[in-house]
Amino acid sequence: MKLGLQLGYWQRNADDATESVLAAERLGYDSVWTAEAYGSDAFTPLAWYGARTSRIKLGTSVAQLSARPPVTTAMTAMTLDHLTGGRLLLGVGASGPQVVEGWYGRPFAKPLARTREYVEIMRKVWRREEPVTSEGPHYPLPLAGGLGKPLKLITHPLRPDIPIYLGAEGPKNVALAAEVAQGWLPLFAFPSKIEEMYGEALAGASAGFDIAAMVMVVISDDVRAALDGVKLMLTLYIGGMGAKHRNFHADIIGRMGYAEAAEHIQALYLAGRKDEAFRAIPDELADGISLVGPPGRIKERLELWRKSPVTSLLVMGPRDEPSLKLIRDLVLG
Repeated sequence: MKLGLQLGYWQRNADDATESVLAAERLGYDSVWTAEAYGSDAFTPLAWYGARTSRIKLGTSVAQLSARPPVTTAMTAMTLDHLTGGRLLLGVGASGPQVVEGWYGRPFAKPLARTREYVEIMRKVWRREEPVTSEGPHYPLPLAGGLGKPLKLITHPLRPDIPIYLGAEGPKNVALAAEVAQGWLPLFAFPSKIEEMYGEALAGASAGFDIAAMVMVVISDDVRAALDGVKLMLTLYIGGMGAKHRNFHADIIGRMGYAEAAEHIQALYLAGRKDEAFRAIPDELADGISLVGPPGRIKERLELWRKSPVTSLLVMGPRDEPSLKLIRDLVLG
């Protein structure tokens, strides 16, 4: 199992994680990942860390499709991959309608078809076999009725096959990742339930397909307080990260077997009763998607992840070198 450091979003108060990234590289972590929603972008912090490191792989988890046309993402990825010596892992995702329509002002309809078309165009850009065209309805190239003509990337990519990962939660989107990408980035993974939830969707994955699961890690002798930290995060995602009738995070919790709880949590949250929503999250759910407690307990629960299809653990939470070293020792031995 490979080990990565999930940094999440860059925050405004000088949240420079360079020391954490350098520590992760020294400790043998395979990768470091950044995110975006409607604040920082994913690529700028990654370029910052890439300029200060030499070995660790650099992943976006995830760059949002609606933030950029596919050729823009392809150019950005090519540039960053070149500058860092071929270390980029390009994670992309469709996000949800609240962000896509509310922030980017783009339609959210047909996310699977848009994702497929997006990935195909990026690969055409990197291969440079011919001027890029696309007959798809979502990203037509060149634009019909105008003066544009098919163009080919001026710069030769360092790699014509930059690895693509898809951020996906629904079974159909996971199946698409297995079909067109090199990896899948699940935000919430319950290791003992992955086969039941996604076994059929993952059946078509090629050898070497990387399931890089984000997992919140809290090292503490106080298991109750550690679980509460996970539950606080879940409260926001289940309750408020999505529209009332279209919240993909609540949907995935439902598919884990907590549909009634997810519906109740969301209703409480949207009614402004956030403390009650927090208390309504089952401990079993919070414990199942995370690694919390003293080192011995974390080591024991790691066995569930080792027995699952997960091939990379992307650690969320710890930033200091001693904690990163402890996690490294527990995961890698």
